[in-house]
Parts: sequence; C-alpha cells; structure tokens
Amino acid sequence: FGGIYREVNLRYVPPAHIEKIFGRAYDVMTENPRLEVDVWVRNQYDEAISGWLLIGLWNHQVNEDGSLDCLEQKSLQIELEPDGLKKITVILDNIGAVERWSINHPICYGLGGEFMISWEEVDDIGAFLFGFRQAIFKDDGFYLNGERVQLRGLNRHQMFPYFGSAAPERLQKRDADIIKYELGCNLVRTSHYPQSRHFLDRCDEIGLLVLEEIPGWQHIGDEEWQQISLRDVRAMIERDRNHPSIVLWGVRINESEDDHDFYTATNQLAHELDSTRQTTGIRYFQDSEFLEDVFGFNDFSNGVEEPSQTPHIITEFNGHMFPTKSFDGEERRVEHALRHARIQSQATTTGGVAGAIGWCAFDYNTHKEFGSGDRICYHGVMDIFRIPKYAAYFYASQIAPQQKIVLQAATIWSMGDRSVGGNDPLTIFSNCDEIEVFAGKENYGRFTPDVSNYPSLPHPPFTITGLGMRWGEAFGDLYVIGYLNGEMVAEQRVACDGQPVALLFEADDTELHADGMDMTRLVFKLVEQYGNPLPYSTEVIMFEIDGDATLIGTNPFALIGGGAAVYLRAGHTTGKVIVTAKTARFDPVSITIDIV
Repeated sequence: FGGIYREVNLRYVPPAHIEKIFGRAYDVMTENPRLEVDVWVRNQYDEAISGWLLIGLWNHQVNEDGSLDCLEQKSLQIELEPDGLKKITVILDNIGAVERWSINHPICYGLGGEFMISWEEVDDIGAFLFGFRQAIFKDDGFYLNGERVQLRGLNRHQMFPYFGSAAPERLQKRDADIIKYELGCNLVRTSHYPQSRHFLDRCDEIGLLVLEEIPGWQHIGDEEWQQISLRDVRAMIERDRNHPSIVLWGVRINESEDDHDFYTATNQLAHELDSTRQTTGIRYFQDSEFLEDVFGFNDFSNGVEEPSQTPHIITEFNGHMFPTKSFDGEERRVEHALRHARIQSQATTTGGVAGAIGWCAFDYNTHKEFGSGDRICYHGVMDIFRIPKYAAYFYASQIAPQQKIVLQAATIWSMGDRSVGGNDPLTIFSNCDEIEVFAGKENYGRFTPDVSNYPSLPHPPFTITGLGMRWGEAFGDLYVIGYLNGEMVAEQRVACDGQPVALLFEADDTELHADGMDMTRLVFKLVEQYGNPLPYSTEVIMFEIDGDATLIGTNPFALIGGGAAVYLRAGHTTGKVIVTAKTARFDPVSITIDIV
C-alpha cells in the first residue's frame, strides 16, 4: 500500500529542546540495577546557551492521589554550542530494587526528561514506558531474566480488510491482544517492516515479545538503495529501542541472498545504535553467511531441520506450503492445524532451536503474482477478519488452563465432508488433561492427549479413533466434556444436521471516540443450534446504520466461511449509533455503540 497510512504528529518545540532519549539498563539481575540514559539536546539558537537537564525514573505503582513516586532524578548543568546537537549520558545508579519486565509480569516504569533555562521549563519530553529485563539468545535457546523460555510465535502483517494498513490505535492494539490472549503466543515477528507504535506499545503492556525487522522482501538493490535500507535500520532502532518487548533487531532483507558488505554494515549500525540487543537476519537457506548474533531461518521443510548455526530461531514455517481458507474442506483445515502442532512440537526438542514463529497470524492482501485468485494470501491461522481457523485453536490450546480453558473439536461433524466419509480420526484441541466423547447417546470413552505424536507440546491435541460411523446410518450430535484433575471444566456440542438457526452480530467494543477515525470490528455469523459457525453458509447479510458513523465493508455481504466482519468508524458527533444486520431468513440483530 502507498500513502500516509497512520496518524501524523507534529511536536512543537522551543529552539533548545530534547530531541531523543535512550535508556539502557545494566545489572538487571542484581538488587542494584543501574540505568544509563543517553539524551540528545539540540540548540537551534545562534548563540551558546547554558541550561539544566533533568532525567527521572518513576515507579509503576500509582498512589491513592493518582501521583507516581520518583525512584531517582538527576539534574546536570550543560553548555550547548550554537546551532548544535549534544549527547549527554546520565547515570541513575541509586534506583534500588526494581520489578523485572517479563512475559507474565510486564512491569513498566516511566522514564522521562526536561530541559530548563534559569530553572524555567523550556522543554518537557514527557515520560514513556521503560522495562528492566535481561533478554539473551544463547546456543541452547532464549533466556529471559535468567530463565529459558521456549518461543512460540506467529508472524504478523498489519493488514486489515477494506482499508489495508490504515488501522487506528484501537485495532492495532487489539491485534497484540489477539496474538497473546487468543492465540497463546509469547513472541511476534513484525514481518517485514516496523509496525505501528500502538501495536508495540501494547506488546510492552501485555508482555508479548517482539522481533522487529527492516522493510524489504528478497530484493537487494544498488548502492543508493542500500543506503536507504541503512537509513531504515537507523529509523527503526532510534524510534523503537526503548520498548522492553523488543528482543531482536532484524537487520537483513527477508529471504535475500548473502551480501557481505551490505549486511556487515547493517549489523554494525544496529550494534552502534543499541548495544543492549542482539541482531538477527532472516534467510531461507542454512549455508548462508552468518554475520548477526542469532541465525534466523525460514524452514519450509514441513519439519524442523537441524540447525547449522546457533543461536538459532525458526522465523517462518508452513505458510505458502499449505494455504488454507476458512471455507476449505475439513481435511485440509485439520491438516493445516496439525502441521503447526507437529512443527511447534519438533522445535521444542531440536537442540539449539530457540523456538518457532509460524507463518502467519492473519490472512492478508497481496499482489496477483503471489496470492490466491482473489489476491489474498490464505496463510493465517485466522482469516483476514481475525476469525479463527482450526489452527488458531491449536495455538489457543497451548495456553495454561489456569489462565483459560480451551476445548474445541476440529470438525463440523458431518458424514460426507472427508474423503471416504465419516469423522475418524477426530481431532480435538484442548488444554484439559482428559476428555470424554459422545456421539448421540453413544459414549466412546475417555481420552488423554496424543503424547506419542506430539511429545513436546505443553498440551498435545487429542486424537479420537474408533468412532465407527458408516454411510447411511444415523448418528447424533457430538458432545465433548473436558476434565482437569478429574473435574469437569468445559463442554462443547456440535449439531449433526448443519442447519442454521440464528444470525449472530457482535461488536468488539461498545464505545468509540468521536475523533473521526476510531474503529471497531462488527462480526457476523450464521450458527447452528449450539452456536457453532457453518462454513458453507451463503446467506446475504444487509446492514443499516443510524447515527454519525461510517460502515466500512461490503454491504450487502454474501457470507462465505461461516463468518466475516465489517468495521464501524466513528464520526465527530457524540451520541448513540445503531447498526442492524438483516437476512431474509432470520430476525434482524442490532448493535448499539456509544460515541463519546
């Protein structure tokens, strides 16, 4: 996509001002960490000036009166030459014990600065989130704060239906929530470009690790082109190096050939700009020259190759090798999910592999030389509307059951949806330790996870065999019960008749800001009697809107895949907006959104 696709901000500054700040934490694993803060102060006066620079670190805990305690603050008197830029390093070494930022405990502090002349504030850059953590890739894996963490992630393109990359803050942040809380990942790769600052801010807030990389795909240009790419390295790191969620800089054009001088330069520049993080480069062949700190490898072998270089991380797998639509046949959709399960399991036991990042989280728009006939890449574990495929339920099932119980049968439970027919074997994704399966009144017994085929997953899929369904014989609804420590904790039913009984219409948010660009997703589905979507339904859905807001999407919408979405964009008037979805067969459903 071209154009300016996200909001533009102008920062109004006096002639003498703070241009940028970079905080570097050291001795994080001790009781006395220290913070070295690089500050660049620019003087645009035509004469030398003297002033005071104040740098402070504020606690994350809010007091009863809404204030924050300052853990340490230092002031330095500095002299600035006419029309010049000066870098000053301020050391905060009396902070005391801090809480470390981690995946499950993403504690962020406030770091900020002011510049004063004659003790009158001239420029206040404000405070930004800062986290204390130690993140290191070693030959045997990734370590966060001294503990080895098996990385399980997905790639993200920040593309949405209808409006491409031009998504506002709310949608950018929701993608981070989806990847962390709905898909159970601990890492995301920003393929293949630095992404919205709102997305990265949310990764900081919720504890989602990030591999961020420079723009590009396969192609290396001439010397002038390479200078632009080096500019991109600088822009990416200078913008984002204070984010605690970022643990790797990608400084190689994705899937490009080796170029010793070019990639020596990108790697060297990254280390000069940020000595606290390691670098990686993503390639598709193992005999590539290894110039970075971590060997990034796109492994499309439908397995896990033994690493030729360590530290090693699998940065893509599956993807174009097995594109899968939400309205494909059941066999393909199940196999798509099991490929992700097999490779994530193998990555856990392959020595030297820190983890695996599947391609990819969401389906995305593409050009005619790459995607399907509708110019969409159906590589995601969710579709372009962020509606889950079966593969999404595999990832969700790896969430600890203490956080969220997952129980999902990977079937629409029909007799003739697979080759030869029937539903044997039946795959069920769950983080329960035992399940019980019924078809109609027949009890097929209790089952434990399929450890033999997926030995290294926290929660292997369940493989149910012996269902004994035959052509022409009646069979009843599927009923699955999930048990944890012997107690029933979840259940799911799937109707055997596949008949739609209702239209569901739901909004992600009930409130939007009247700023002319805030948006929320409106999801619509045709469901059977137990609420399961019907992927082969083709009803036409029509939408009506009452209020100052714009509906973005296809209207009317010929449903395919069981469910889809449109988006609601707020106008500039406060009040209520009512959106109604209608079909020829079912009662209309309305949603009310408050614009504030």
